Amino acid sequence: MTAARQILVVEDDEIIANLITLILEKKGYHVSGKVSSGEDAVIRAADLHPDLVLMDINLSGLMDGITAARFIYSLFHFPVIFLTGYCDEHLLERAKAAQPYGYLIKPFTENELISNIALALHNHEIRSQYLDRFVIGDTKKILTALEAVIVTDLKGRIVFINPYTTRLLELMEKDLMMKSSKTMITLINTQTKDPVIDPVPEVVQQMIVVTHETNTALVTHNGKQKPVSVTVRPLKDDQNELFGVIVILREKTLSQIRMAQR
Repeated sequence: MTAARQILVVEDDEIIANLITLILEKKGYHVSGKVSSGEDAVIRAADLHPDLVLMDINLSGLMDGITAARFIYSLFHFPVIFLTGYCDEHLLERAKAAQPYGYLIKPFTENELISNIALALHNHEIRSQYLDRFVIGDTKKILTALEAVIVTDLKGRIVFINPYTTRLLELMEKDLMMKSSKTMITLINTQTKDPVIDPVPEVVQQMIVVTHETNTALVTHNGKQKPVSVTVRPLKDDQNELFGVIVILREKTLSQIRMAQR
C-alpha cells in the first residue's frame, strides 16, 4: 500500500486551515502539520519533510509566505503552492522568485485545490532529478548535528536554526528567529579580547567564505565564553542567485584547544 502524501499547511486563518485539512484527508492526503507563521513554516518544513507545502502569502508573524516559501524551496526543495486572497502584478513578481508550483486565488474550489496538488507533485518528481537536494547539507543530519547551523537572509536576519543552536547560544528558538545574527551571535578574539566583526555582510557583499579556526570564542547572553570554530558561506539557489548565508559554529573540545595552542 502506497503511503499517503504528506502536506504541510501554512495558514493563519484557523477556519480555512481546518477546511483545507478536511478536503485533503478526504482525498487521501495526510496533513503532517499546520502552522500560522512564515518563520514556523521554515523550521517545521525541515523537521517534517513534507511532500508539498500549501502556503498562504499573508501570514501572521515577521515573515510572509513568499519569503518563507523561497527559503523552504531553496534550502530543502519542497514544492510550494501559494494560496492568496488577492493578486496583483507586484505580488506575482515577488512570488516568482520562490519558484512555486501553483498559485491559487481564494476562494478556490475543492477540485482546483486537489488538481493543483496532483500536478505539483507530478512536476516536482520530474524536476527533482535535476536539483541539488542538499544545498546546506543533508537535512536529517543537520537536525541531529552537534554543531550550530544557522541560516540568515541577506540582511542578516536568522530564518533557520537547527536544534543544537539553542543549546550552544543558550537562547530559545523564539528569541532567535528573525533576529539579527549580529546581535544574537557575539564572537571575540580570545587573545586580544576584541570583538570579531560580524562576517555576514562581508559574505553577502563579496561572495566569499569566511572562517575563524583559532583564537575565537562565542560569548553567550549569559556571559559564558565557549571556544568555537566558525564557517560562514554564501547560499545560492538552483538559479545561481544568492538568497542567504549559512553560519556554522563548532564548539571545540579541550584537546582541540590544547592542540591549537602548541
